[in-house]
Amino acid sequence: MTGNSYVGAIDQGTTGTRFMVFDHGGQVVANAYEKHEQIYPEPGWVEHDPMEIWENTKTVVRRALTEAGLDPEQLAALGITNQRETTLVWDPETGKPIHNALVWQDRRTTDRVEELQADEKVEWIREKTGLEADAYFSATKVEWLLENADPIKMERSRPQDVQDRAEAGELRMGTIDSWLIYKLTGNHITDVTNASRTMLYNIREMEWDDELLEEFDVPSSMLPEVRPSSDDDHYGTTDPEGFLGAEIPVAGALGDQQAALFGQTCFDEGDAKNTYGTGSFFLMNTGEEAVSSDHGLLTTIGFQRSGEPVQYALEGSIFVTGAAIEWLEDVDLIDDPAETAELARSVDSTDGVYVVPAFTGLGAPHWDGRARGTIVGMTRGTRREHIVRATLESIAYQTRDVAEAMEADAGIDMSSLRVDGGAVKNNFLCQLQSDIIETDIVRPEVDETTALGAAYAAGLAVDYWETVDELRDNWKIDREFTPEADSNQMDRQYERWHTAVERSLDWARDEGE
Repeated sequence: MTGNSYVGAIDQGTTGTRFMVFDHGGQVVANAYEKHEQIYPEPGWVEHDPMEIWENTKTVVRRALTEAGLDPEQLAALGITNQRETTLVWDPETGKPIHNALVWQDRRTTDRVEELQADEKVEWIREKTGLEADAYFSATKVEWLLENADPIKMERSRPQDVQDRAEAGELRMGTIDSWLIYKLTGNHITDVTNASRTMLYNIREMEWDDELLEEFDVPSSMLPEVRPSSDDDHYGTTDPEGFLGAEIPVAGALGDQQAALFGQTCFDEGDAKNTYGTGSFFLMNTGEEAVSSDHGLLTTIGFQRSGEPVQYALEGSIFVTGAAIEWLEDVDLIDDPAETAELARSVDSTDGVYVVPAFTGLGAPHWDGRARGTIVGMTRGTRREHIVRATLESIAYQTRDVAEAMEADAGIDMSSLRVDGGAVKNNFLCQLQSDIIETDIVRPEVDETTALGAAYAAGLAVDYWETVDELRDNWKIDREFTPEADSNQMDRQYERWHTAVERSLDWARDEGE
């Protein structure tokens, strides 16, 4: 089956959509990418146009196949990986969303989260879902959509209240994976990893939670069916009359960070990876046990294969890392992200400057939706090189915050950390990370592990790969970074980082509060 066939992966991310095709050795044979618009209706609000995402998905699939000279019929299966928590509601009658998708970074429901905190429902939510009560997750987003989407925009001759239509079973909600599965196959399906990020799914009972649905006023009829991440029964097939012109099984889906865990072949308890993208997401496989966190981490579903038990994970979600590099570009401190390593190397230290990139609040282990970006320690002698270096260091410090919490929760000392994502091409950052976290950093040859994980999940489901040992054999080290800096100096700088973080907390308050 593997001779002249391949597996494709749609990687729908926060800033754009990528389509990659992999061969049996896990090597990339086709690749295309398209950005989509970031919509900011108000400060702290972030939206995407789901129809633009769907059009871009079709574009990158066609382009990648054409440029590589591949026929769609050569695809043994399709996998999907996606920005998690980003939520939309759509009308299956028209196939169109009723409002833009609310992106995981969106903070418009912070007040609702604070209501949950005031009502002492945080622990109740955490026990069921493994998640913190936070605007990051889907529950408050879909609640907002049902309360605030404009029925006039739903293109119906007799617009009804959105909530009434949802109650009547006339609307669907989902994360981006379920939107793409719906557009590809016509089926309303999500996988266990994406379901576990909605704050509506009970990760111990493995089902949508009726009490949570009632709390957020979400009708069960809106919800997708939840299936394994690698599904032998498949989620459906593409329409042979559709844009691909072929009938291809859609057989795997994982949220992007779980996909990276899978792509890094972290199949065993204690295996850990950190993905450096728009944000950074540190996951450790905890096996068949949902380990509760006492240190501000999330308990989440790592992945599930058909007929096998769920594998759980601990996760530290850092909202802004790669986005901090983009910010440097936005404010003209750099012209290109590739400059950051050279600029950071040009100075011996940050000269006491610390950047806390809490542009959309702080995630693990702080969980402060009202924290905001802060630069402290500047003097008249501070130059852009210091700020650039401090920004790179902030990525490494935030990762150490999570690593220490994870080791405390899991009772496991990490000997090494597998890394991936766009930022790990930066050797300076990888060495800095090794120094600050005081652990070996291992970078694989194929660093697009998110797409690779989705391809692996889909390929296993159709027997393109028969065992996970084949996937382990595909994983090759590109470079390993070992700690070189003085550990006492690193510890002192890390303590000072904590002081800088304290300055950023609880900043975003309305006038008069």
